[in-house]
Amino acid sequence: MSAPDRTAEHPTDSPDPGDGPNPHRRPGWRAQGAAVTEGRAAARADELNPRAREARTEYVGRFAPLAVGIASVVIAALLGLILALRADSLFEIDEEWAEDIFALRGGIANIFAFGMDALGGGIVGVFVVPIVTAVILLIARRPWGALFFIVASVASAGVVQLLKNLFGRARPEDMLVASDFGSFPSGHVANAATIAVAIGIIVPKLWVWIVGALYTILMAVSRTYLGVHWFTDTVGGALIGAGVALLVWTLFARRLERERLDRAARIAERNRLRAEAHVTPPARPRATASTPAS
Repeated sequence: MSAPDRTAEHPTDSPDPGDGPNPHRRPGWRAQGAAVTEGRAAARADELNPRAREARTEYVGRFAPLAVGIASVVIAALLGLILALRADSLFEIDEEWAEDIFALRGGIANIFAFGMDALGGGIVGVFVVPIVTAVILLIARRPWGALFFIVASVASAGVVQLLKNLFGRARPEDMLVASDFGSFPSGHVANAATIAVAIGIIVPKLWVWIVGALYTILMAVSRTYLGVHWFTDTVGGALIGAGVALLVWTLFARRLERERLDRAARIAERNRLRAEAHVTPPARPRATASTPAS
C-alpha cells in the first residue's frame, strides 16, 4: 500500500502573507518600512562619511578633556572642603607620610628638595619658566601653543590662590623653608602638573608625558619633605593643575591641532628637500625604452 499523499493537506508552496492583503497590518505599513530602511541606509552612509566621522571624533576629543577637567577641579574642591570641616584632625595618611618622609631628611636629599622649591616657585617658577617656555614655543613657530601654556599657567595659579584663601588650611609645623598662607592646595605641585599636561598636549609624545608625570611626583615628594605641605595638599594641587590645563585646552584644541599638523607638514617637506639634495645622480644616464643603451 502506498503512503498517502500529504502535499494536499500541507502544501509547501504556501502564499507569502505579504503578497495579499492582511487585515492585521495597519494602513501605511509599507511606507513605514521603507522609511526605516532609508533611515538605516542614511545612518550607514553617515558613518562612512569622512566629514561626519571627523566631526564626531572632534566632539569626543573635546568632550573628554572638558569632563575630566571639571571632575578634577570639583574633586579637589570637595577634598579641600572636607579638610576644612575637619581642621582639628588630620587624615591618617597625612600623619604617616609626614613621619616617614621626615626620617629621610639630610644630606643630598636637602639639596634636591631646596632645588625643587626654587624651580617650582618664586621668581623662577612663576615668571622665568613660563616666559622661557613661551619663547621656545614662539621660536618653534607654535604661537598658539605659547598662548595656551601662558593662559593655563595663569589660570592654574589663580585657582590655587582662590582655594588657599577659601579653605585656609594650616601648614605643618616642622617646615624647612618659609611659605605663604594656606596649605591646601600645593601651588608648586599644581604648577608642575599644569606644565606637564600643557607640554604633553603641545608635544603629544609618550616620553613627554612620562617626564611630566615624574616631575610632578618629585615636586610633590619635595613639598612634603620640606614640611610645607601635607600629602593631601599635593593631591589637591595635582588635580587642580591637571584639571585647569585640560579645561583651557578645550578653548585652544582646534587651533593647537591645526598648528601641530602644519608644523608636521613643514618638517616633512624640509626632510624631503634634504633627502633630494643628498641624492647622487648616476655617472651614466640609465637606458630607457625610448633611448637604447650604447
